[in-house]
Amino acid sequence: MSSKELKSKAAQIRMDLLRMIHGAKTGHTGGSLSNTDILTALYYKIMTIDPARPKWQERDRFIASKGHSVESLWCILADRGFFPKEELATFSQFGTRLIGHPNNKVPGIEMNTGALGHGLAISVGMALAAKKDARASRVFCLMGDGEQAEGSVWEAAMAGAHYKLDNLVGIIDRNRLQISGSTEEVMGLEPLEEKWAAFGWHVVSIDGNDIDALVEAFESAPAVAGKPTLVMANTVKGKGVSFAENVPHWHHHVPNDEELAKALAELEAVINSYSQEGQVQ
Repeated sequence: MSSKELKSKAAQIRMDLLRMIHGAKTGHTGGSLSNTDILTALYYKIMTIDPARPKWQERDRFIASKGHSVESLWCILADRGFFPKEELATFSQFGTRLIGHPNNKVPGIEMNTGALGHGLAISVGMALAAKKDARASRVFCLMGDGEQAEGSVWEAAMAGAHYKLDNLVGIIDRNRLQISGSTEEVMGLEPLEEKWAAFGWHVVSIDGNDIDALVEAFESAPAVAGKPTLVMANTVKGKGVSFAENVPHWHHHVPNDEELAKALAELEAVINSYSQEGQVQ
């Protein structure tokens, strides 16, 4: 996909997840909107995957350690063909596979996650296994910034550097808000980049809602042989919906009918703008 196609796709995924959350009357809206660009870059441009062969040994692996923000992931997996798109309408309903956290009964999900602080350790194990098997697979692990208060994250960070896992890419959705307020008020994290560097990781800090910057960072990894990469993706919580951006209560807010219509109109305008640019060219 071209840069414009990726940006248009990210807007479409945001529309899909908003409809899904609205229909289910539950969901982690703000964090899913903030991580949509990250997942779009990975699933449509970067990762080596095959929806027809979800257990293909040579595939890249993605672990959503911030598993509560699964809505964008469900929408992307459906859009890529891992399961029928119609199933999105069952999100969080009785008997569904599409629960509020990643569920490995669904094709494309590597591991059940959601208990914060577990994903990076799982990813270290997967990256180490790929090294031992001489596979070219890379492992991408998306973490929340509030999750950085978990001690297990830092144990895994030590292990990743110790085993020189340059096939491992950690990503922090650094939107600076968690359910109970600002990350710096709840548990101060700064200087976060320096902490990861001190743990032996190559740190790249970018605008995490800039798809071009995300693609460049992911394509460049590993920029330093023998070091895992940490992409500090500085994002905006609620990104793409003007009245949700940087608003803490949108962490778990379900849009009402009026909010949904307004949000969809904004995102549709984004898609139309990219379409018109293509026609002009």
